[in-house]
Amino acid sequence: MTYDWIFALVGFAIMFGMLVGIGINQPRGISVKTWCYGYLGIAVGFDLLVVVALVGLPQLVWLTNLLLGLSAGAATGLGFHVAHHISEENEHDHGADEHKQKSMLGF
Repeated sequence: MTYDWIFALVGFAIMFGMLVGIGINQPRGISVKTWCYGYLGIAVGFDLLVVVALVGLPQLVWLTNLLLGLSAGAATGLGFHVAHHISEENEHDHGADEHKQKSMLGF
C-alpha cells in the first residue's frame, strides 16, 4: 500500500513538473509551436502508458499507480491553466488595462 502512494506521488511530481517546466499558460523560453508539440508529446506518451498498463494489468500494478499520479498532475496543471483564464476574464470584466507581472505558475 505504501508503494502505491509512492508511485502515485512520483507520477504527480513528474507530470506537474513537466507542465511547469514547459509553461502551463505560455511557453517558457520556447516557441509556441514547440510548446504545442511538447503538450502533444506528453499526451501521446501518456496514452501509450495507459495502453501498456491495461495490456499488462496484473503484472504492472506499479504502472497503474504511476498513471494515477500522472493523471492527478495533469488535472492540477489544467486547473492552474483554467484559473489563469478565469483571472484574465476577471481583469477584462473590471476594465483593467494594465498587465501585472505574472508569477511562475502564470497568475
